[in-house]
Order: sequence, then structure tokens, then C-alpha cells
Amino acid sequence: MTYSLNNKVALVTGAASGIGLATAQAYAAAGASVVLADINAQAVNQAADALVASGYAAKAVTCNAGDLDEVAGMVQETVATFGRLDIAFNNAGIQNVLAEIADATAEDFDRVTAVNLRGVWGCMKYELQQMRKQGSGVIVNCSSIGGIVGGAERANYHAAKHGVLGLTKSAALEYAARNIRVNAVCPGLIWTPMVDAMVASGQKEALEAMVQGVPMQRHGRAEEIADVVLWLSSDASSYVTGQSISIDGGLTMR
Repeated sequence: MTYSLNNKVALVTGAASGIGLATAQAYAAAGASVVLADINAQAVNQAADALVASGYAAKAVTCNAGDLDEVAGMVQETVATFGRLDIAFNNAGIQNVLAEIADATAEDFDRVTAVNLRGVWGCMKYELQQMRKQGSGVIVNCSSIGGIVGGAERANYHAAKHGVLGLTKSAALEYAARNIRVNAVCPGLIWTPMVDAMVASGQKEALEAMVQGVPMQRHGRAEEIADVVLWLSSDASSYVTGQSISIDGGLTMR
């Protein structure tokens, strides 16, 4: 099934690679004008240039999702370039330093929550201001299966991702009667550059063990997340709000 986003303007954070890039590409293919935002200026510019070279309307914005001023500027630049903001996929996120809670540092807790929780809050704040003016909009937040279950040595990450679901539900309630929908996706073990970094840091065996716990017995693909985000962003899901959808090969159904 295909979904039309013709005449829509979409914003994606963490768009230089992985799930964010796959979603930006899906949005563009569905007809949307897309702003790709990422802290990696070189990579996000290359990603946007590739879309433009393929005939799509796209623009790169360098943005640290954990910096509220930069986030405000990102939304302003989106509207200045394309005139409005119809869809936002708040996807930017980082991993924590593996540590038991007793050994974790406050600095790492603050670093992770600044992007993974406060960053999503900040993106929603400015996106909703624009959507409220327009009287319409769709937001999809990227949580994680870490927003549903716990994880040893990953408390900082899981705490932030749990918080994203609380933000999602609260915003959905606030704006349900104002033609603005807010949902979340909870990816499982998806092979992305973040997973590559985890392997490089010595977590290969742990990741392989996680795959053994997936009923489908495989990693997911970024495109499989993008497909669900595209559906949530389209009119095909017009009666869906406040939901969190697990895309995890069945991992959390047990």
C-alpha cells in the first residue's frame, strides 16, 4: 500500500542515517517536502543533496536536538523554507554509557536525557506551536522497546524512552480536539549505525543474545520502522492518536 503526502511538509530529526534517513526518504517518495535535521552537518547535507538530486524537495538543517535554541531555529527554518509544518518525526537519540545505576554518573544521565527526553519535549514544544497556528498536524515520536521494558546497565536510556511515551500520551490528549495527532513508535533491535557503534564498543555478544530473544530471529531494518511512521503520518491513520506501536519482531509480546 502507498500513502500520499502530496503538498505536505515533513521534518525529521536524526535524519542523517538509520531510521531517520529511511523515514525522510519514505516521506519524500510519498510526495512531501522534507527537512532533514541532524547534528552531523556533513552527513545530513549529503542526505538532503541525494534527495534533491533524485528530484525531491528537501533541505538540510544542522541541529542539536538537545539545544532548545537550535530546535526553535530548526522549526523556524522549516516554515520559512516551505511555508508550514504538517508532519514531524522526532527521532534523534543517543545511547547511554553502560553502567549499573549505582555506578552511573549524573553527567551521563543528563547527557542522555538532554537529547532523548528533553530534546523530544523541545521539538514538540515548537512543532506544536506551529501546528496549533495552522489548526492541523501530525507528530510521531521515536521511543524504543526501552520505553516499555527495563534493561540492565541501560537505565538512563530506558528512563528517557519511557518518558517519551508519557509526553506522547499527554500531548495527544491536549491536542486531540484540535486536529493534531501525536503517536510514538517503539523500535526493537534495528540494524543502524547506532548498533554498529554498539558492536564496535564491545557489545556484539550482548546484541547477538538479544536477537535470540526475538521471536522472528532477526534484526529489523530501518525501512520497516519508516513504513509504520509513514502510516502514522498519513491520513490512513486519521483516527489514531496517543498510541505507542512496538516494531520489534515480537520481542515484547511475551
